[in-house]
Amino acid sequence: MSEDPPAQPTETAPPTDDLVTTNHTIGTGRSRLSYTATTGRVVLREEVVEEGSYLGAEPRAQIFSTAYVLDDADPATRPVTFAFNGGPGSSSVWLHLGLLGPRRVVMGDVGALAPPPYGLTDNLESLLRVSDLVFVDPVTTGYSRGSKGRQAHDYHGYGRDLESVGEFIRLWTSRHDRWRSPKFLAGESYGTTRAAALASHLAERFGLYLNGLMLISSVLDIGSVDFVDGLDSAYALYLPTYTAAAHFHGRIDGELRARIAEAEEFASRELPWALARGHRLHGAERAAVVRRYAELTGLAEDYVDRANLRVELGAFTVELLRDRGLQLGRLDMRFTGWPEDRLAAVAATDPSYAAILGPYAAAINGYLRAELGYVTDTTYNILTDAVQPWSYAEFEGRPVEVATALASAMRANPHLRVHVSCGYYDGSTPHFAAEHVFAHLKVPPAELSRISWAYYEAGHMMYVHEPSRRQQSADLAAFVTGAAP
Repeated sequence: MSEDPPAQPTETAPPTDDLVTTNHTIGTGRSRLSYTATTGRVVLREEVVEEGSYLGAEPRAQIFSTAYVLDDADPATRPVTFAFNGGPGSSSVWLHLGLLGPRRVVMGDVGALAPPPYGLTDNLESLLRVSDLVFVDPVTTGYSRGSKGRQAHDYHGYGRDLESVGEFIRLWTSRHDRWRSPKFLAGESYGTTRAAALASHLAERFGLYLNGLMLISSVLDIGSVDFVDGLDSAYALYLPTYTAAAHFHGRIDGELRARIAEAEEFASRELPWALARGHRLHGAERAAVVRRYAELTGLAEDYVDRANLRVELGAFTVELLRDRGLQLGRLDMRFTGWPEDRLAAVAATDPSYAAILGPYAAAINGYLRAELGYVTDTTYNILTDAVQPWSYAEFEGRPVEVATALASAMRANPHLRVHVSCGYYDGSTPHFAAEHVFAHLKVPPAELSRISWAYYEAGHMMYVHEPSRRQQSADLAAFVTGAAP
């Protein structure tokens, strides 16, 4: 009796794109927008060459994206904007459903948050009115993943992240015949780091020149927002944000922008000088600086003195309203919550992130399935630590900064324009630090006219604040139409 031959192992089929296309309309009359949405994962492949021989292109990662293209528009003149958030480790959900996309979260705001399960509504101020949109989730964020058998952590770092996102942009541009279209990048937080670096990478690697960058909550020099022993810059650059927060919570009076201007003056002159003096600052000189610091931040003089004029963000957020049993948010310092430990010296949690996470998670998970038809059991990673530790190997022995890359891109492309959006209550990427970095950008002063600024009375995701969302939508639309030929 013969035996059956042993079963042969089955080969796993190579990954394929799994895109879903749907048609939609928002608005009525003249405000009506008809558009096509395409969402799903695209397989990224890398060319393999060994000993000079080309062996083909192997799948390395699967990038999830959602694209919105206006119906019956001319791709030769219609702009397209590629958008992403930061983290590192964040999906694009915030810009997608908070500001730019045709649908947006209904979550309320400080003091009037909506209850779960939250909702979605048409975003009649969507940037789709003036530009097609492509929201990109980098590897391990959203539904993006490494390909089977490949190490996802290969993409968890500055350089490989640029390569993968840049390759996706090139691939999308080619497949949709959009090389002739005006092209923009919109990044938020670390997404501004990525966007500035991509402007140079795309130009050098593919000859893909951009018309504009929208940098929302900008951080082009990580050192400008890091509190590091022996380096005093962040202690000064954060102070105007402390002033804004103290004003919002009633710790200092006067007109907001006038008080911020006072803080900026102090943070530009007296405070850096005082910090540089170290132990040489004493007596009446020290007392005067301590007093002025306290006046501008709402903190007690004794606390400022004990902190040696160096109050880190985490300490400020728990100290300002300690007497009320409250701590401030980090992403948005308008938000408050009760701390786990009222004696804590620094914050352990962020009440503002807690306030926005639930609404956005509910919105994206429901929206992708119910409205865009993308069905999967994979977890949508809103903001994940799985990308840590994030590699900055390219910057070993030097600061992590991309202002140099931005300057390079601006030199190569005289038509590249930049728009910077700042929230006064942003404790993550303070506006004065962004101004400081751009003030040292290595471009001729005449070229600074290519950079525009906008400020909002809100936080890191300034569009959580409804008046700011409306104004920012108008500002970004004006930038795109003004920067596109």
